[in-house]
Amino acid sequence: MRNRTPFASVLPAALVVFALAAPLSLGAAQSDTRFAFKEEIFVGPSQVQDNVVSFGGTVTVEGKIRKAVFAIGGTVTISGEVGESVVVIGGRVRILPTAVVGDDLVVLGGTLVKETGCSVGGDTVYFKTKELSDKFFKGGLLGFLSASLLPVILIVKFVILFIWALVVFVVAMLFPRQVKLASDQVRSSFGSVFATGLLALVAFTVFIVIAAVLSIVLIGIPILVALAFAGMMIKAFGRVAVLFFFGESLARAFNRRSVSALGGAMLGLLVVGVLTFVPIIGWLFTGVIDIVGWGVTIRTKFGTTESAFRRTPRTAAPPAGPPPPPAPVPPRT
Repeated sequence: MRNRTPFASVLPAALVVFALAAPLSLGAAQSDTRFAFKEEIFVGPSQVQDNVVSFGGTVTVEGKIRKAVFAIGGTVTISGEVGESVVVIGGRVRILPTAVVGDDLVVLGGTLVKETGCSVGGDTVYFKTKELSDKFFKGGLLGFLSASLLPVILIVKFVILFIWALVVFVVAMLFPRQVKLASDQVRSSFGSVFATGLLALVAFTVFIVIAAVLSIVLIGIPILVALAFAGMMIKAFGRVAVLFFFGESLARAFNRRSVSALGGAMLGLLVVGVLTFVPIIGWLFTGVIDIVGWGVTIRTKFGTTESAFRRTPRTAAPPAGPPPPPAPVPPRT
């Protein structure tokens, strides 16, 4: 059995997850891939799949996976063959003696049981939750807080990632054309979109504060509820449009000329999800995404027009009433 020393820091491991999981999400929309949320995926001894993607479910592979297995949370048990890599974030992984993994085995958080006799063709990268915290914070008060709070933060991030996966699935399936149209405006008018989003968020914050103050006398409660609902709708659609922008851009880098709204948005969610785990940079990146999402949603009216602020040129209205009679022709002399 081949077993190599894990990478020296979390950043290379994160890059491995990104490099392996991103193409896998794209393949989920274009190949024979089992994709499930909190459900059981069982690949029997005589079954063959291209990929397996699971969020919070149970994955059991006794047959053959041609490419890769990717899971967030849940349990993964491999006793069969995986052609490429196995990538699990925050889950329980068990590699049985009969298992064959053609490339890397990557486990970030959770537990890994790798039994004697299994075959892993690439690197084995395994970080426990505490080891992940030690990579970012060491010693002192900050180290104490990180050791106690980081597991909670990781769990919260996984839950948020799962919720956004559900939002992406619903929005991309119901409004694929609108998502693609809004995403095109991010690429063609980024400056205008960003400025619109920044102004909109500032105005929205002011309205929320005013409504909260008015809620003291009960007048602002309906306004506050309406503003909260509108804000959630704008953020949900805008985030999915921006995620599709990232996913489509990465797909083009892999020479994919076209990608579905669902596949592109899920691919973008993986990209953004990995970056949000990086301290400080992840927060700043999420803030920029929110600003752009608000801007593109407002400018395109939820993907129904290229720009809500573009003026339509006016054309001269035809004269009212019947046309005038022709001028009389003078008689010839």
